[in-house]
Amino acid sequence: MESRNPAFRGDRFERQAHAYGAPAPQPLNEMYGAPSAPSYAPPAGRAMTYDDVVVKGFMSLATLVLTATLTWVLLPIPTALAVGVVAFLLQFGIGLYIAFANKANAPLVLIFSAVYGVGVGAISHYFNTLYNGVVFQAVVGTALAFAAMLAVYSLRIIRVTPKLTRFVVAAGLALVALMLVNLVVGLFNDTGIGIRENGPLGIAFSVIAILVGCFFLLLDFDNVERGVNAGAPEKFAWYCAFGLVTSLVWIYLELLRFLSYFAGRD
Repeated sequence: MESRNPAFRGDRFERQAHAYGAPAPQPLNEMYGAPSAPSYAPPAGRAMTYDDVVVKGFMSLATLVLTATLTWVLLPIPTALAVGVVAFLLQFGIGLYIAFANKANAPLVLIFSAVYGVGVGAISHYFNTLYNGVVFQAVVGTALAFAAMLAVYSLRIIRVTPKLTRFVVAAGLALVALMLVNLVVGLFNDTGIGIRENGPLGIAFSVIAILVGCFFLLLDFDNVERGVNAGAPEKFAWYCAFGLVTSLVWIYLELLRFLSYFAGRD
């Protein structure tokens, strides 16, 4: 099954797994299925487990929450928003590097999470000032979305197929493109193309964005399962943590905006 994560695409996944000492499934079958197989040296590195993903995912998310909290507490809103814009641009560049340069490791992913947290903290502080309590609601909603999609994936209610993967990735790219167009048009008027305004179009866009974020979680869960089953090296858990954090923040930010449409101003 084709994955959206570059770390698991094509034969590059198998080549890098061999490079870190994790044999591919076919050689393992031959190794243990041979009637008189010779002895083999143990792999150079430990294979990734689900616990590795949980630990590294928690470390990444905790780093993000820490920097978000510090930004909220230490910086006034005007300064925080200015710093947040820079942080979002930086995290976007770091995220692209991790995803396409195949360089996920502890320092890069934790730096990505820390920088992302600054932007998340700034925008959360701003929204909570306008709509008191909306941040807490968005956090709870994100947690519920994660639990629901994990249950959906575990029970195989929705199966991750190549067709579904292509559809979700295409939908995500289309949403990002629309947001960029809205940003550019917004330079010349007050509303852009209307997808970020409190109205039917804005509400519909937010609902679709939240659903796409939830489906990206399904792809992340599939990446984790495939990595563990393929005997991927331990360091690939950082890719999985990176993907999970990115999807969760996507859902959180879209929920934050969606809930703000229905919240009363102080």
